[in-house]
Amino acid sequence: MTLFPHAGTRAAKLTVLGIGVAFMATACGGSSTPTASESTTAAAAGIACPAPGSTSGSTAQATGGGGAVPPSTGSTATPLKLGSLLPTTGSLAFLGPPEIAGVNLGVKEVNDAGGVLGKPIEVVHRDSGDTKTDIATQSTSALLGQGVNAIIGAASSGVSKTVINQITGAGVIQFSPANTSPDFTTWDDKGLYWRTAPSDVLQGKVLGNYMATCGAQTIGMVVLNDAYGTGLAKNVKAAFEAAGGQVVAEELFNTGDTQFGSQVDKVIAAKPDAYVLITFDEAKSIIPLITGKGAKPGQLFLVDGNTSDYSKDFQPGTMLGAHGTFPGTFAQESFTKKLLEVDPALKDFTYGGESYDAVNLISLAAEAAGSTSGPEIAKQLKAVSESGEKCSTFAACVTLLRQGKDIDYDGQSGPITFSDAGDPTEAYIGIYEYTNDNKLKPLQSEFGKL
Repeated sequence: MTLFPHAGTRAAKLTVLGIGVAFMATACGGSSTPTASESTTAAAAGIACPAPGSTSGSTAQATGGGGAVPPSTGSTATPLKLGSLLPTTGSLAFLGPPEIAGVNLGVKEVNDAGGVLGKPIEVVHRDSGDTKTDIATQSTSALLGQGVNAIIGAASSGVSKTVINQITGAGVIQFSPANTSPDFTTWDDKGLYWRTAPSDVLQGKVLGNYMATCGAQTIGMVVLNDAYGTGLAKNVKAAFEAAGGQVVAEELFNTGDTQFGSQVDKVIAAKPDAYVLITFDEAKSIIPLITGKGAKPGQLFLVDGNTSDYSKDFQPGTMLGAHGTFPGTFAQESFTKKLLEVDPALKDFTYGGESYDAVNLISLAAEAAGSTSGPEIAKQLKAVSESGEKCSTFAACVTLLRQGKDIDYDGQSGPITFSDAGDPTEAYIGIYEYTNDNKLKPLQSEFGKL
């Protein structure tokens, strides 16, 4: 008997959401089938989630172009200068290394191809910290003082809200690889805010749907009380309820809190089928509290802010059967190899592809604009993401541009087509499962349009 006995009827209700999705069995890290011992333990933990799709969907990217990169037909007196505002301290510091590596890889490849408008591009890195500090404001002031044309970051939606007006008000592009709050879609940003991470509207739909296909009828939520946490929670709740489920507990905590016993006690008391943790690294404290109260790891569902490698944090088996989601396709081995060449210490690749894509898109838009001015680059970002010849590297795409062709950049984070608001209109959300060593195993990737 499974913990979630109504998986079949619940799955049938998902069609009411009308989301077009494509399931892809993972091609990374070997077989997605658990070992015999893992399967037995998972069953005991109440896993009833659907098996990965049996058909293999390709995430290979079109390259476009070919041969030597022709010289630029334009020129600039001022080289393109990028800043990064990514976390090396604070609650999202685990996301900093892959994002910074993605930026550095993108810059290297752009310069290896001859740069933008005949000149190599530059990058200056600064820490974003988190919302408990004023580091982001200080770092932004320093980057603007150095004359950057675009700032890649922040990772946290809450942090971005503290600096978006400062950045866009200076006529500089803010391009986040990881902001997912729906609030940015309607922000008065003068057309200068862009992102490669999809709005939480999509991740919320995917996670809400997935828990329903696992047979959960009720869920309890522990949620970070900020733009990211409450925004994602709203969309998870909407999707789960639309599929016939019920949220029986939703407990908030604030950034900087270190004690979560009260929230966990209230959620446990509601006896939900599944537990949703919408947090950052606070999950390291919350997970042991929940499992210590008798919840099985297979009842845990995580999100992009906390779906990470816990092999060094918990005893083996602590996370076995837990699930998590975050935006993006499963990282291709060839790309992760390149990231490791940039930073051999990388253990996590989350948002590395989105950061790499941000560099390429800004660089291609500058080439198309014939300018390194932030507002001029912004005018071309949508154009280089749609309705042209497919390409997925700077060298291939800029070759096509210099041949007078329209391009459609699709990158390591998946297909990218921007809305007028600077949001991706289509994206993949990866679904992962934890193995006995508390590491992630990719299960399937869902493609959706907003």
